[in-house]
Amino acid sequence: MAKAVWNGKVVAESSTTETVEGNVYFPDGSLVREFFRPSTTTSSCPWKGQARYYSLFIDGQENPDAAWYYPDPKPAARNIKNYVAFWRGVEVEK
Repeated sequence: MAKAVWNGKVVAESSTTETVEGNVYFPDGSLVREFFRPSTTTSSCPWKGQARYYSLFIDGQENPDAAWYYPDPKPAARNIKNYVAFWRGVEVEK
């Protein structure tokens, strides 16, 4: 069971994950939604497509753009459609 933890709280947990370029992607349905807020930030990857971001809010603290996902990934990355990855201090335990 993989877990993503930030600020002492589990923000995602799943036995089904995908690992791409060293990043563990969690199924969208495994997110603890109360901790996530949409962000206006985007970025682009030549082979995965355009990424969108979420910020985390826990116990009055914000971690901006701490999670990202590809809403419409390119064909080479279709295995991470509806999956979310983390960075910026979010600890992922496998």
